[in-house]
Amino acid sequence: MIMIWILFTVMAAFMQAWRNAFQKQLSTTVDVYGTTLARFLFSPVFAISYLIFLYHQHPMSTQVHLSHQFWVYILIAGVSQIYATALMVKLFQQRNYAIGIGLAKSEAILAAIIGVICLNEHLSAWGWVGVVIGAIAVFLLSKGSHRRELSIKTILIGLGSGLCFAITSLLVRQASLELTMLPFLHRAAWVLCCLISFQCVIMLLYLGIFSRKTLYNMWQRVGLTFRVSVSSFLASLGWFSAMSMQSVGIVKTLGQIEILFSLLISAFFFKEKLAGSDHLGLALVIVAAIMVIWA
Repeated sequence: MIMIWILFTVMAAFMQAWRNAFQKQLSTTVDVYGTTLARFLFSPVFAISYLIFLYHQHPMSTQVHLSHQFWVYILIAGVSQIYATALMVKLFQQRNYAIGIGLAKSEAILAAIIGVICLNEHLSAWGWVGVVIGAIAVFLLSKGSHRRELSIKTILIGLGSGLCFAITSLLVRQASLELTMLPFLHRAAWVLCCLISFQCVIMLLYLGIFSRKTLYNMWQRVGLTFRVSVSSFLASLGWFSAMSMQSVGIVKTLGQIEILFSLLISAFFFKEKLAGSDHLGLALVIVAAIMVIWA
C-alpha cells in the first residue's frame, strides 16, 4: 500500500512538470484564461473513461452518495484550482520556468500551516523550522539573477498560486473522505471526474461569453492544448489517488520531486540557466518540505 501512493505521487510530479512546460509554451500565444482552460478542456473525456474502466475492472454494487458537503468541497476546490493555475501562468511571465515552479511549490508549506490552523493538526518545533526555511527559499527564488531588486509582485503571485493549490489539495482530500463507501481508487476517480467536469464547463462558459477570440487562439494550437490536457489529467489522477490514501502534507512533500523534473526540463527543453542562489533556493524548498513531513 505504501509503494502505491508513492508511485502515484512520483507519476503526478513527473506529469505535472511536463504540463507546466506545455502551458508555458501555450502562454506565448494564448492568454492566461485560455492557458488555464487548456488544463481542463479534454480532461473530462479521460476522467469519465477512467471511471468507467475502473467499474468495469472492479465492479462495485455500493450506491454512491454525493453529499452536499462533497459538492461544497468540489466547487470551492475547483474555483481555487482555476485561480491557482491562472496565477502560475502569470508567474511564468515574471521569471523563468524553473523559478516559477519553485515559488508555486510553497503549496506544501502553506498546506501544513492551513492544516495546523484550520484542521487542528499538530506541527512540532522542527516543523516550524521547516516553514521558516521554506520562507527563506521563497525569498531567494524571488530575487533577480543580479540581486539588484526584490520582486514583491513575483512573491505575491507565487504565494497566491501556492495558497490556492494548497486549498485545492486539502479540499480534494476532504471530498474523497466523503466517499468512504468506496475503495480509494474509485473515490479518487469520482472526485477527479466531478472536479474536472465542473472546471471545464465553467471556463468554457466564461470564455464563450467574454472572450471567444481566446477559444479561437486555442484552436489554432489544438495539438499543444491537447498535450496540456492529457498531462494535466495524468497528474491529477496521480495526486488525487495518492491523497485518497495519504495526507496532503506527506503527498505534497514527496511531490517536491517535481522541482527536479522541472529543472531538467528547464535546462534541456527551454535551455534556461539558473543562478547560484536559485539553485540554493530550490534546494531549500525541498529541505523545508522534508522537515515538515519529518516533524
